[in-house]
Amino acid sequence: MSRGIGESIADYLNHARAERGLSANTVAAYRRDLGLYRDFLASRGIGNLAEVTPVEVTEFVRELAVGQARASVARHVVSVRNLHQFAAEEGLTPTDPAADVSPPRLERRLPKALPVDVVAAILEAPDTDTVEGLRDAALLELLYGTGARVSEVCGLDVDDLTAALADPDLGLRLFGKGRKERCTPMSKATRTVMAAWLREPGRSPDQPVFPNARGGPLSSHGVHYLLAKHVAAASLNCPSLKHKRVSPHVLRHTTAMDLLQAGVEQAVIALWLGHASIETTQIYLDA
Repeated sequence: MSRGIGESIADYLNHARAERGLSANTVAAYRRDLGLYRDFLASRGIGNLAEVTPVEVTEFVRELAVGQARASVARHVVSVRNLHQFAAEEGLTPTDPAADVSPPRLERRLPKALPVDVVAAILEAPDTDTVEGLRDAALLELLYGTGARVSEVCGLDVDDLTAALADPDLGLRLFGKGRKERCTPMSKATRTVMAAWLREPGRSPDQPVFPNARGGPLSSHGVHYLLAKHVAAASLNCPSLKHKRVSPHVLRHTTAMDLLQAGVEQAVIALWLGHASIETTQIYLDA
């Protein structure tokens, strides 16, 4: 005896909760999405998943696409695909009619570049009379001044920074995605701040440039935390910051936009930021 669609959905949700360890919120979202799918199939006289063909799945996606955000449509498609994959694997249906149905491609949301006065407020927020404040000032300056990724900054050793400061023409050696090495220029302002930080005593060549409280390298979470802390402090003197979401990637995007507006060629910006392809840099032109 074939199971009704509602029963099949219940079986799948129980499986998702017990076997895949999905959270209660995720299971609730799947239940809502699949409830809409059940109603759609019922409106076409389909009472169990074995009767569903790729035509119905495609029509469901097309109907969703009218007046709904792509992210919402994509989530519904994932829910439906997971349901049909489960049904096929459990022998509830002879085939998987949703196997070739893909979620709509999501539009890439570009972070907004920060105005000059906002960037200045953030860079000036750390208290440089303390060791921690001097470290944070150097961290923020390097993120903005070079457009480096968080992972690249966290992986820097004192040796790397010393070499870059010793030869202005050399640039700062960074290791990007896939351990690809590049040298990124540092402005005079960035070099000044980094040199001040490097003069702090007790630093050996193999130590991280930006240590945490235990002496190890700052983590990505630590960098995000420190940036949020100084953005909150800067917002006291720069009220517009209270309504902005600032992340390390926003600083990186701002660097790229500032270079572009300064007349730097797109190919140079691609090399500067360590983009694998110049097409990646095109998103900043699109902005």
